[in-house]
Amino acid sequence: MDNLINKNTLKYLAELSRIELKEQEEEKILKDLQKILDYFNLLKEIDTKNVEPMMGGTIAKNIFREEEEKFKKEKLTEQFLENQDNFLKIPPVFE
Repeated sequence: MDNLINKNTLKYLAELSRIELKEQEEEKILKDLQKILDYFNLLKEIDTKNVEPMMGGTIAKNIFREEEEKFKKEKLTEQFLENQDNFLKIPPVFE
C-alpha cells in the first residue's frame, strides 16, 4: 500500500494531541500507524453489499438461563429506601 502517513503528518497529529515524540519513537509509531491504515484499506475491499447494517448494538440474546430473581428490577427497587414511579430516590448530591 502507499505511504498514507509521513513524518510531517505524524508531527502534526502529535502537536494536535499535545504529545511529545522522541526521534526513536517516531519511526515505530509511523510503522504502527501505517499497519493500521493498511488494515483499514484491506477492510475497504470487503464486499458488504448484502450485509444489513446493525443498529443499537447486538441482537444476541442470552439463551442459556433465565434472569435470576435477585437481579430483577422490581426486586431491587423494593429493597431501596425510597422510590417513586419506579425511580430510586437518593439524597441530593449538591446543595
